[in-house]
Amino acid sequence: MTEVATSANPGLTQPLLAKRTSKRWMISALLTTAIVALPVLSVLFIALFPEENIWPHLINTTLPRYLTTTLQLMLGVGVLTLVLGLATAWAVTMCEFPGRKFFEWALLLPFAIPAYVIAYVYTSLLDYAGPVQSALRDWFGWANATEYWFPEIRTLEGAILMISLVLYPYVYLLARAAFMEQSPSLFSVSRSLGHSPLSTFFRVVLPIARPAIAVGLSLVLMETLNDFGTVDFFAVQTLTRGLFDTWMNLGNLGGAAQIATTMLIFVVILVTLERYSRRRQQQYAARDNRDPIHRFTMSFPRQLICVATCAVPLIFGFLIPATTLGYYAWDYFDESWTPDFIENTFNSLFLSSAAALTTLLIGVTLAYSRRLHDTRGMQILMRLSSLGYAMPGAVLAVGVIVPLAGFDNWLDSLMRDYFGFSTGLLLSGSAFALVFAYTVRFLAVSAGSVESALQKVTPSMDMASRSLGHTPGNTLLKVHLPMLRGTLVTAALVVFVDCMKELPATLILRPFNYETLATYVYQFASDEMLQHSALPALIIVLAGIIPILLMNRSISKSRTMA
Repeated sequence: MTEVATSANPGLTQPLLAKRTSKRWMISALLTTAIVALPVLSVLFIALFPEENIWPHLINTTLPRYLTTTLQLMLGVGVLTLVLGLATAWAVTMCEFPGRKFFEWALLLPFAIPAYVIAYVYTSLLDYAGPVQSALRDWFGWANATEYWFPEIRTLEGAILMISLVLYPYVYLLARAAFMEQSPSLFSVSRSLGHSPLSTFFRVVLPIARPAIAVGLSLVLMETLNDFGTVDFFAVQTLTRGLFDTWMNLGNLGGAAQIATTMLIFVVILVTLERYSRRRQQQYAARDNRDPIHRFTMSFPRQLICVATCAVPLIFGFLIPATTLGYYAWDYFDESWTPDFIENTFNSLFLSSAAALTTLLIGVTLAYSRRLHDTRGMQILMRLSSLGYAMPGAVLAVGVIVPLAGFDNWLDSLMRDYFGFSTGLLLSGSAFALVFAYTVRFLAVSAGSVESALQKVTPSMDMASRSLGHTPGNTLLKVHLPMLRGTLVTAALVVFVDCMKELPATLILRPFNYETLATYVYQFASDEMLQHSALPALIIVLAGIIPILLMNRSISKSRTMA
């Protein structure tokens, strides 16, 4: 068969041009992965070769306390989110009770509230000077705190409760999706053998859904490890807080990197355990997994138990905090609506939009490169590019600031020597550092979404486009991207909201006199001025509701319900 030369370059045939273009995609993926992995390598390098090695001092003084408290926090949050997530997911999926359809999507709403925001709200409500204790003193005639007992919110137990109330949707979301994918015949067989709904849950449903639950729980624990606002406000000595103290207060970057490396070890252990837990589990879809689910009918008292099970986390995880923020925002609107607030809102919108667009472009590049070169090497590159999502924000900030500051110093020295002027901190002292950190941290969200959507596009679409003379790039632009429009919008929205809420990396990397809504809320709330931070906190919450509704819609459409 005669090969036709391209019009752009008569010397190149179409197969040769396509091969060269395909290689460019692979090279782009390789370079992108190298840049994304740079923060991890930087942290490890600084930890191994610090300017001042304080590792022995950390081991003998503060590190054991950081480790112990972090493990206690992760254990407490893990247990509580597992109980809340599984109980609510089972109730709305398999039980029929009043308000079930409402709770299906409403139980995701606590996802929209950052953990540090809910901590500020409940501290304001439950502290000695708060409305709850003030009302109790008025009602019972108590004069001071010595005359009554009230639980202290600013404790390790309080931090566990606050973080669990906003992270249980991870387990709920994945467990519910796993329950909905199971075969109704399994439930029928279990019931015919005399098992109750509760026995069916523990003996049949839970073992099958274990891989999805393990993924949700690992995400919860990684987010717990990442938290800074809550543990800082409650004075809980975790590794994240220790990293900030070592870097910001002691000024020791090497010690901070060594603590960051310890946190990375935690992440590796979590990911390894999650994969190990499902190493021998390979499940296939049953023929009837799309049939309607026949939910359990229960007596009225049991229906009330289901309502209470779903209502408690929703009330305390969303309704009370959102109502409190709304009241404060309305009552202090004139004091909150200031030029600083408007500027900070613009900063958050700009940074989040830039990061969402960047992660989307890079995610499409990586996912499409994987489609063109479905090799073991590309699979490894995709996993390496997702490392940032598992890295706590504080660790990522350490890894980002080191190479960027090194480049700035090199460029500044070069310009001083040859041209006689200083360039200053072009990268590490600008918004570029934040966008870069956001991109590395949330790239896995966009890349994973695009890759999953591309796998559903039949290869015959690519073949048809190539037979018409289109290059891989033209095929992506004219065939795949129009088909992936919904996935791209959803992925961009999720990254946008995650960037709006990100606090640890933003606190470390933000330029001087540059605030976002997250840091704005943190500063006011840290000064016990929640009322003035309510409006920006409410905006963060409202922005987070949009992707939540989209996620619920996609799950609900995955199966026809009875």
